[in-house]
Amino acid sequence: MKTETVDWPHVIDALGQLREELVRLQERIARLEGAGVPEPAAPGPVPAAQPAPKPAPVAEEIPEEIVLVLSAAIAAFLGKRARIRQIRLLGSAAWAQQGRVNIQASHHLAVQHG
Repeated sequence: MKTETVDWPHVIDALGQLREELVRLQERIARLEGAGVPEPAAPGPVPAAQPAPKPAPVAEEIPEEIVLVLSAAIAAFLGKRARIRQIRLLGSAAWAQQGRVNIQASHHLAVQHG
């Protein structure tokens, strides 16, 4: 069974964005119905400080050489030619963390006994 970790800052950010969108929708409905300004919602829990929203990912053009290398690697693995329909670049904090662990493990730290 796979276990997944929850990215709480991302969840909190998403909830904050949903709350803002609900407020905008309530104001729009009130304007459309001619009811004026809606009553303020009951106070809820105060959200933690929100980090700045992350910019939307920009679609990058993948160089043709990279696509050819990927195609060759897939063909070598599968034993037959495969059609690549989509390539997405995914970032992972796990890769960055493992890289930092490897770099720090390569450093020899001198310990002084005193």
